[in-house]
Amino acid sequence: MSDHSKEMKVTVARNGPYLVAGGVPLAKQTIGTNAEGESADWIEGQSFPVEAQYALCRCGHSKAKPFCDGSHKKVGFDGTETASRERYLDAAEEIDGPTLTLTDSESLCAFGRFCDAQGKVWNRVTEAGAEAEEVVRREARNCPGGRLVAWRRDTREAIEPPYPPSIGLVEDPAQGVSGGVLLRGRIPLVGADGFCYEVRNRVALCRCGASRNKPFCDGSHASVKFRADR
Repeated sequence: MSDHSKEMKVTVARNGPYLVAGGVPLAKQTIGTNAEGESADWIEGQSFPVEAQYALCRCGHSKAKPFCDGSHKKVGFDGTETASRERYLDAAEEIDGPTLTLTDSESLCAFGRFCDAQGKVWNRVTEAGAEAEEVVRREARNCPGGRLVAWRRDTREAIEPPYPPSIGLVEDPAQGVSGGVLLRGRIPLVGADGFCYEVRNRVALCRCGASRNKPFCDGSHASVKFRADR
């Protein structure tokens, strides 16, 4: 890790935005679909000029999205953090297959739907064969919120994408909505009270303001039809 990346951090402001420090790259990330309309891959889109510090809207009401314009004060945004502070593996359930183990912490579901394609990842992990194993590996590592992680059973090694530190703004054309804020590459996340959440390779934060698992995304953007261009 470079000295510059060690300075990267996201802090949750009390009832306010995400305060990003350390010059974290920011770009749109679109959920791409296959011929059947299933979530298949991530497509990187528009990138934003890298700033040493910036504030990302968390309430969903900014007119300057993705950046904060102070609207959280006007709308009386309640950004109280309600997510469990357990470590991922303490909260996750495990499903063992012939060669892989799948861990699942359902509260972190960010509604990316990669897990539903090609027979559902929870079923496929129990199957033998290279094709099923590849489906599990791909679908788990594409999970935006880190709800799902695939592990090699023989070494207990997590199968994780090699993300450099970056932030992604999810767009979901198949649902006609904008999704959460992806923290990738082990960027520290600090709560409004100074609590340091477990540092992980990938998590998804709420940016519609409606999550019941703040600061994490719980897929509420789909039910409230959140659009970042409005």
